[in-house]
Amino acid sequence: MSIPKTQKAVIFETNGGPLLYKDIPVPKPAPHELLINVKYSGVCHTDLHAWKGDWPVPTKLPLVGGHEGAGVVVAMGENVKGWKIGDYAGVKWLNGSCLNCQYCNHTDEPNCDDAVLSGYTHDGSFQQYATADAVQAARIPAGTDLAGAAPILCAGVTVYKAIKTSGCKAGDWIGISGAAGGLGSLAVQYAKVMGMRVVGLDVGAEKGEFAKSMGAEAYVDVKAEKDVVAAVKKITDGGLHAIINVSVSPAAMQQSVELVRKKGVVVLVGLPQDASINVPVFDSVFRTIEVRASYVGNRADTFEAMDMFCRGLVKCPIKIVGLSELPGVYKLMEEGKILGRYVLDTSK
Repeated sequence: MSIPKTQKAVIFETNGGPLLYKDIPVPKPAPHELLINVKYSGVCHTDLHAWKGDWPVPTKLPLVGGHEGAGVVVAMGENVKGWKIGDYAGVKWLNGSCLNCQYCNHTDEPNCDDAVLSGYTHDGSFQQYATADAVQAARIPAGTDLAGAAPILCAGVTVYKAIKTSGCKAGDWIGISGAAGGLGSLAVQYAKVMGMRVVGLDVGAEKGEFAKSMGAEAYVDVKAEKDVVAAVKKITDGGLHAIINVSVSPAAMQQSVELVRKKGVVVLVGLPQDASINVPVFDSVFRTIEVRASYVGNRADTFEAMDMFCRGLVKCPIKIVGLSELPGVYKLMEEGKILGRYVLDTSK
């Protein structure tokens, strides 16, 4: 395949600085890397944090953001095995890890101290050509809708892993806080496919209709409902077995502790800046509740989440816009006006 020397990308030179849509050089893959012609890239809330630089972990600068890139392998380093030119591949949040530490050896590569992160410590998918470690790059079956598959690479894998972390089983009630967002809309679907009964929690009637269209059995408008805890307990006959917090509302995270029944599990996923929750010791012990955290999935989680998408068991509610329109997407994200996921077409 013919590979150009330059490409279009969105890059910023300082955190919070101008998002520059410009020509930059096409990167050369290292011996262990693939070069992927990114066709589509999802936009994640993490990308917004990376641009702002408001997380305690610093980004590289200058930086090309993005970590939900779906495309085609066009080149590879001399040490790469098991891939061929023309394969569909995905750029994930976890771009690479050491593969030798205690975490990597126990399939917890995302927790590796030397993890390489796409769109954070490594230039990501908001460009037409991106590099990815051949071991960690996602395998996407030939013929897959790449626009729809892009959000699975982070949003899908992340919520699928969180649901597994909750320990919920078929028939259990599971709550999705932030049910109409990019992660939440996928979490609703994965939970339903796994046999769970889903209560969506979000703000506004429009988001409620959307969450129900994704498969939520019930919906609670946390702004309109006078007593959210009572409403959830009434729906579930006593409280949720687990709740997945994919919203970035500290207040919602705090309230989620009250929404679970005895032996219930609270799973933290969203990462609002400087947030914390208070878990009363007596109540937690007396009700035997657990608070767990869930990060991104490993390679097996990625395979399983992508397989469900490819078999049509889940779908990505997306809106496709051009790569150059990324600043507008960030604005909508900050205003909380996004249903589902925005996906960037790198050709525009």
